[in-house]
Amino acid sequence: MIDAKVRYAVVGLGHIAQEAILPAFAHADETCELSALISSDKTKLAQLSKEYEIEHSGSYDDLERILEEADVDAAYIALPNAHHRVFTERCARVGVHVLCEKPMATTEEDCEAMIHVCDENDVKLMIAYRLHFDPANLHAIDIAQSGRIGELRYFSSTFGQEVRKHDIRLKPELGGGALFDMGIYCINAARYLFRDEPEAVFAVQASSDGVDETTAGVLQFPGDRFAQVIASLVSADVDEYRIVGTKGDLRLEPAYAYDGEITHHLTVGDDSTTMRFPTSDQFAPELLHFAECILEDDDPEPSGEEGLADVRIIEAMLDSARSARLVKLPPFTRARRPSLELEMTKPPVKRPKIVRAPSPTK
Repeated sequence: MIDAKVRYAVVGLGHIAQEAILPAFAHADETCELSALISSDKTKLAQLSKEYEIEHSGSYDDLERILEEADVDAAYIALPNAHHRVFTERCARVGVHVLCEKPMATTEEDCEAMIHVCDENDVKLMIAYRLHFDPANLHAIDIAQSGRIGELRYFSSTFGQEVRKHDIRLKPELGGGALFDMGIYCINAARYLFRDEPEAVFAVQASSDGVDETTAGVLQFPGDRFAQVIASLVSADVDEYRIVGTKGDLRLEPAYAYDGEITHHLTVGDDSTTMRFPTSDQFAPELLHFAECILEDDDPEPSGEEGLADVRIIEAMLDSARSARLVKLPPFTRARRPSLELEMTKPPVKRPKIVRAPSPTK
């Protein structure tokens, strides 16, 4: 590996950025350096720049100037979903690599445009699927593919929380909704456990003020395999998935957490075992993987195509719910999937003081 560090800017200083992304740099300092902060909130910029000893910071209007002044190599985009395309394009056009939060965007068209602009400007694009590096989820993939639970038949997942009023997740103009915020985890898990892409989807939903508050759907995969998904922004906290085969099943509860341990419940025949994976920093591995790809000129595993794969399914599910019909998906292939080769464990971050960025649920 080249003896160098990748200089990052974090674009957007909302709750997830402050609680998880900024603290993660302390566990990624072998190849990553936090060099710039971008936000429209001057109070956040002032307090967080002092906290993290950042010299270069500024508003969204000053993005290109700050990236140049700070000699930034990569930008972590942690903005509302509807802004992902615009800021990816702005960064790419000044030669800055992009690590973008999921969902990648809110339409297939936007995803394809993001991939194109990054290719056109010879910069790398990675989507922040933190669970692609998480030991619990990677070992679940290994168990599912090992044959221990037999031939895979179906997957089911429920992921919900009660979001506070006026949160960005409930605003359609910002790309809110249960599928984009919660359902994407379930969809991505089904895809990485089955190692395949769905052929058709059917969904129903309860909507309010232009966003889906709860969506339930079924994804049909090749080989008569099915995934059942329920995502909600108006429920009690639920977070689990189960993959079922001909010989047994594996259940993760919680399955998608980044601030607590994840537990495997494995049943094969009459034998049941439990394995607990301790809390870890799931964001530092993303930073480190992307930095390694930049320094060694490799392609990241959760690439723009991985982000596009999920968004096209979400769009099809929204279409199905609107039309009350089964929606067939055109063929789509992925050459790379998450595997144990990506496993990376870092200690949990210390919970920081949050500046003007309330939790989505409090």
